[in-house]
Amino acid sequence: MESKTDQIKLNATTILENRKIAPGVYVLKYKKTKAFKAGQYIGLTTDLEVIPRLYTIASGASDEEVQILYNIKDDGWLTPRLSEIKAGSNLYVTDPDGDFIDDNTPAWWIASGTGIAPFYAMFRSGLTENKTLIHGGRFTHSFYFEKEFMKAMGSNYIRCCSQEKANGLYSGRLTRYLQTIKELPNDCRFFLCGSPEMVVEVRDLLINRGVKYNRIVAEIYF
Repeated sequence: MESKTDQIKLNATTILENRKIAPGVYVLKYKKTKAFKAGQYIGLTTDLEVIPRLYTIASGASDEEVQILYNIKDDGWLTPRLSEIKAGSNLYVTDPDGDFIDDNTPAWWIASGTGIAPFYAMFRSGLTENKTLIHGGRFTHSFYFEKEFMKAMGSNYIRCCSQEKANGLYSGRLTRYLQTIKELPNDCRFFLCGSPEMVVEVRDLLINRGVKYNRIVAEIYF
């Protein structure tokens, strides 16, 4: 009988680390099998009978290891099982794909939750000049990789927290923060990554503020 994944090219690799970094949120590392560009995604599964789920790579293009940022979906098949897997276990991944790719030109990166992953990959790949990063999260622990971003990007890294207050955080959703900006730049692209609701809301907000549609690049997380 043909497996569900027989028509999908999968590369076998080994989990190096599976670390909890916040409530329900993990960083998984595995041995790199293929070169990739910052912003691309892979499909992964722990079982050859189960169709791979897609995750954006959260590593620099020159890093020797690949890491994936994921949160547990209670109604999902993979992430509850994935969170329990230990280093040394097998993992099956597809070749990298996707065109959520930035370059050295000016850009605003706008993320919610684990949608920070592609921007961390871009950051790790050396794309920090001419970039502004706006990250939305519910809680103070929702700003993954924040220490590295703060050190390298300074005031160009803005954290918007909707449920808790703390020094250095904008109190409110990132959409409200964007509405407080008097004038948006017209010489850059806007990269959006996160939930469908956030991406649609921010895209509409930007367009209503005069940003041209072709200056907006979006990737939705489900």
